[in-house]
Amino acid sequence: MDTQTIVSMLNTALRAATPITLGALCGIFSERSGVVNIGIEGMMLMSAFTGFMTNVYTSGAGWADFPRFTASILVAVLTGALSGALHAVLSVRFKVDQIISGTVINILALGMTGYFYVQGAITAGRLPQIAIPLLSDIPILGPVLFRNGPILYTTLILVVAVHILLFHTVWGLRTRAIGEHPRAADTLGINVHRMQFINVITGGAIAGLAGAFLTLEAVGNFERGMTTGRGFIALALMIFGKWTPFGAFGAALLYGFAVALQNQLQFWGVTIPHQFIGMIPYILTLIVLAGFVGRARPPAHVGRPYEVE
Repeated sequence: MDTQTIVSMLNTALRAATPITLGALCGIFSERSGVVNIGIEGMMLMSAFTGFMTNVYTSGAGWADFPRFTASILVAVLTGALSGALHAVLSVRFKVDQIISGTVINILALGMTGYFYVQGAITAGRLPQIAIPLLSDIPILGPVLFRNGPILYTTLILVVAVHILLFHTVWGLRTRAIGEHPRAADTLGINVHRMQFINVITGGAIAGLAGAFLTLEAVGNFERGMTTGRGFIALALMIFGKWTPFGAFGAALLYGFAVALQNQLQFWGVTIPHQFIGMIPYILTLIVLAGFVGRARPPAHVGRPYEVE
């Protein structure tokens, strides 16, 4: 392969991995605090829709690029946070089965975005790529790592920041404690339910950023059901990454490389039917699930509501 092909594949892999990484970080925040979150798909979809529609309306109002994109991203992140708050209220406050609560969010998002969808909506454009001086001129890695949109840069920063937060701060220690043994944490004076609320809402906000990436940075448009299972893939790869930010990011990159290979095979004119080529990323996810999920050890109290005595 020539250099241009390598750069193209690496770019595709990193961009495909971005929403998966953000979705996995959302799951890490929730599950490390003891709350299963299968509503990531719905949080991403709802946020993608509200972020896009904000971009549509502000474009029509003639807003300049910076306030328009800032408002759109903030609305998407707020939508994700509110979805996380709904999940927290149902599963933590009212002790609804956490799988059911997440499913409700997924169905609600699919129904609402389908109902309010405006076909043919036009925006003034999507988030621009930002080239970092000097670093973007490095051969191969420069165009891949240092010539991207702001949400992708934010994702890379978040992977490092969440790792530090979880494993090198008091907050992270308390979060991991309530996911492993909430009774012991409660005995030490930690407010378990408040910690769970904050973590689930924070995770929802990050899922909102993933939705914003899809419609504001990746494609610049919205389609019904456009998340196409990315939330569920993020959960699977979060488990493969053993509930750690760097592990989840590495697993997301593996998925991204499968997407890049899928696209490249079509460019190379491989005679396999395109439906089979399109299955490659999902088959890889199934292999990961079958081969590694059974060996991963989740937080000991995840999925079980905590009753304060």
